[in-house]
Amino acid sequence: MFRIRTMNKISPLGLDLFSRDTYEVASEIPHPDAILVRSADLHAIEIPGSVKAIARAGAGYNNIPVSSCSSRGVVVFNTPGGNANAVKELAIAAMLIASRNILGGVNWAASLADKADEAPDLVEKSKSAFEGPELKGKTLGVIGLGAIGVMVANDAVALGMEVIGYDPYISVDAAWNLSRQVQRADTLEGLLARADYVTLHLPLSETTKGLLDAEKFRLMKKGARIINLARGGLVNEADIIAALQAEKLGIYVTDFPTAELLACPKTICIPHLGASTPEAEDNCAIMAVRQLMEFLESGTIRNSVNFPRCKLDQQAAHRLLVINRNIPNMVGQITTILAAEGINIMDLINHHREEYAYNIIDTEQAIPPVTLERIIAVKGIIRVRSIQRGRE
Repeated sequence: MFRIRTMNKISPLGLDLFSRDTYEVASEIPHPDAILVRSADLHAIEIPGSVKAIARAGAGYNNIPVSSCSSRGVVVFNTPGGNANAVKELAIAAMLIASRNILGGVNWAASLADKADEAPDLVEKSKSAFEGPELKGKTLGVIGLGAIGVMVANDAVALGMEVIGYDPYISVDAAWNLSRQVQRADTLEGLLARADYVTLHLPLSETTKGLLDAEKFRLMKKGARIINLARGGLVNEADIIAALQAEKLGIYVTDFPTAELLACPKTICIPHLGASTPEAEDNCAIMAVRQLMEFLESGTIRNSVNFPRCKLDQQAAHRLLVINRNIPNMVGQITTILAAEGINIMDLINHHREEYAYNIIDTEQAIPPVTLERIIAVKGIIRVRSIQRGRE
């Protein structure tokens, strides 16, 4: 029986995938095998030693202490693409409200409630104050071509925009899905110089923090509009407020309000609605649950943020799963121990990611506890699991 602790309200469409014969799921399980989380801050709690995996029902994972999880052999999953359509739709809406001053017009119209008889004439006289340009024919720069960025780029092409994309680390899957009409920017600076609109779709990291700052704003067209539904820290807040006040930039639409941004009249602050659709919550929950089940039952890793993607079709009844530091001769030491115990290896796979490696080893015989103890005692081994076709 696998024990799953939920840290937030998770969509029933995801939770219903857990077989009650195999899984115990609750919010108050003392020694869980895995944690299923949305927004709860796991930095603020002690993660039990029993935890083998954490699945975040969403793309971002800054609420999870990934580094300490890695050092303990806890696999952290996210759900890239699960909320992609929701964010894509909001990005398109953000470009429209940044252009047409729709919000200003709506708020002004609401102020006419006590002048109902005069409203039609006032509307005709004042509507020109809220006009703005169309998207068609304008140039959109998409920074980050993951699941969301690709969808935004393709839909912008369909709207008649000229689209430029920049992502030096674009995946093969993303490249296959990207419209051939999307132009490739060789440099970020080249994209910024051409774009009327810029939309950000990349994770926040040490290398992307403050990616757009005063230096980058100087390269951009006067009046350019920036959309940021990814992470607030991607943009230097003080610099963008200064650029807006100097009328270098036209509008900044962000999903991450702060007191300073709310006080800036040329900023449109959305209350973090990027993934706030029932469909996105369902999709992310289903994806997170399936990834946890695959890992717990067969050791398969997909969409992990700290360990390599790894899958091996299981032919044998017995399976050994080993997480270790990515140092020489680890596989050799593991297989030597198994051979010494007379355990025949049927198949194996070893993948690494930066300083960590992951092994799936199928064996003809069950692995005795004493053998597992010998393997875990090897210097560099972090965690060892033995499973038998879905049972630990």
